Amino acid sequence: MLVLDSGGVSRLSQRRPGAAALISVLQRDGWWPPIVPNVVLVEATSGRPGRDANVNRFLKTCDLISDLPEPIARRAAALRARAGRGSAVDAIVVALAEPFGAVLTGDLQDVSALAGHAEGVLVLRA
Repeated sequence: MLVLDSGGVSRLSQRRPGAAALISVLQRDGWWPPIVPNVVLVEATSGRPGRDANVNRFLKTCDLISDLPEPIARRAAALRARAGRGSAVDAIVVALAEPFGAVLTGDLQDVSALAGHAEGVLVLRA
């Protein structure tokens, strides 16, 4: 399972050859479609349809998760407390990737710190 934070969404939603190539690799390797928790939209969108057009188009190819079960929220809180850094959104993304999933992020430091306390979460640079 691949979970995207806002950096991952931003990178993959670009209409550039590099983004298309990365999507092809992720599809080929079985990491597609990615999961995007709805809370990531707070960071990945601006609320302006024109500016958000590429992101909105890209999100149609993802599995959007609107529900945040209490155990995931509590796990995210524990990861954040153990790491001593990272936003609540980053912690939710890492908690959703457990066990043995991956996170595509632009924030390697915080997400790696959180993933260091998670079960088998791989952190990939967006």
